[in-house]
Amino acid sequence: MPTATERKTPGSELTPMKFSRLTRRGVLLGLSVSQLITLGIGGLALLAAFYGGAGMLLAYTAPIWLLAVVLTWVSIAGRPMVEWLPVACWWLWRSTGGQLLYRRRIVKPRPAGSLALPGDMARLREHLDRETGACMIHDPRQATLTVVTEVTHPAFILLDPGEQERRVTSWGRVLATVCRSGRIATLQVLERTLPDSGSGLAEWWAEHGTDDGSWAATTYRELIERAGPAGERHATTVSLSLDMKVAGRQIRTAGGGIRGAAAVLRQEMATLVAALRSADLTPSGWLGPGQVAVILRSAYDPAVAATLERHGRLGQELAAAGPVAVTETWGNLRTDSAWHTVLWVSEWPRSLVYPGFLAPVLLSTGIQRSVSLIYTPMRSDQAARDIRKKKVEHISDAAQRARIGQIEDAAQTAEYQDVLQQEADLTAGHGILRVSGLISVSAPSVDELEAAVAAIEQASIQASCETRRLVGQQAVAFTAAALPLCRTV
Repeated sequence: MPTATERKTPGSELTPMKFSRLTRRGVLLGLSVSQLITLGIGGLALLAAFYGGAGMLLAYTAPIWLLAVVLTWVSIAGRPMVEWLPVACWWLWRSTGGQLLYRRRIVKPRPAGSLALPGDMARLREHLDRETGACMIHDPRQATLTVVTEVTHPAFILLDPGEQERRVTSWGRVLATVCRSGRIATLQVLERTLPDSGSGLAEWWAEHGTDDGSWAATTYRELIERAGPAGERHATTVSLSLDMKVAGRQIRTAGGGIRGAAAVLRQEMATLVAALRSADLTPSGWLGPGQVAVILRSAYDPAVAATLERHGRLGQELAAAGPVAVTETWGNLRTDSAWHTVLWVSEWPRSLVYPGFLAPVLLSTGIQRSVSLIYTPMRSDQAARDIRKKKVEHISDAAQRARIGQIEDAAQTAEYQDVLQQEADLTAGHGILRVSGLISVSAPSVDELEAAVAAIEQASIQASCETRRLVGQQAVAFTAAALPLCRTV
């Protein structure tokens, strides 16, 4: 996945930015470990046939070394066939084990404090922090503790260039704060579109309108009732995940267990809130169990999202917030009232772009979608080791190619320059983050879903990004793209 630095240069005009390329370099001569293993098996079979007398042995072993050649060099959707083997095998294992279907057991009660979610998320536990009222989600297997806040902000694209540059610089400071912490596992920014319940228009009319029973007032009131639910609104959440393994010493000092982890996470929450406010972002407070339950229910059952918003007391129980039914196919996911498809931003802009380059995707209308940016901060020592390893691999590959007379192409040179730039940024004191982008598209039917996916793919092209459908792993990808739980694929 690509990496980005938190370096920003303030100024009165917008400064173009650039993402590092997704590395496609292999271990040896552009071949990955799986390709080398497959090629080695085929080579051993061919050598054994030669030393065994050739002739019929070559024919007998032909299926082995021919299959190895095909798996190594034949590509499907830009990936060698051998790299599809783990995805296909895992899919077959899950399909034969009945793991592609989920149906909630209504009669059987769930354990207290658990979330009614399918798959591996069934192990998630709820912890209510008494001091802040925040709902903290504990993952015992990954040893993380996650908290969510909703953030409001003005329309970035409507600001003047100087103000946009200032806000971009401030957001860079927020990411720098996350990098310097050392205890943060993941930071997730989730921007999603929701069907508007019309409550905003109704509140405005109740406050500013004159409902005197006249024809004009009656017509205006009826128009608000009809047009409100047909619209859509945007909601942005920021999720913070604490790495309980890294913060083990601080957790033990704070009393140990979940309560100690909550105390440590509260420190990170206060730091993040201060950083967000300095970036002119307005956090609306940390979400409680009821608010988290509404988000989860709306993601799996979009048809009731407007109803849940209109009636604030409905859907406030985490124990019942999950889906009733989930069916996963190779390229889609079907839940209670919608079909979903998750796209992965496999290539960020290769050329210089301005900060608002994602506007075609984020401002697409008439499409219910969620855009999730997952930031994984790297400690400075870990980032330095990773950069040194990449440099050694690039230099050794270049020497090997020169030895056999293979020409160095521009893509390999550009990747090496990205590594050098990351090293320079790290030396200058900036942080390194791994950035993953996921887009979840939802629709009531398959035909509408395919049309919406096509529109999002076209919008991604306008944003200079390349997207790919995460086939064979839609259920896991949906939890990372549409739920603010700091999940990864």
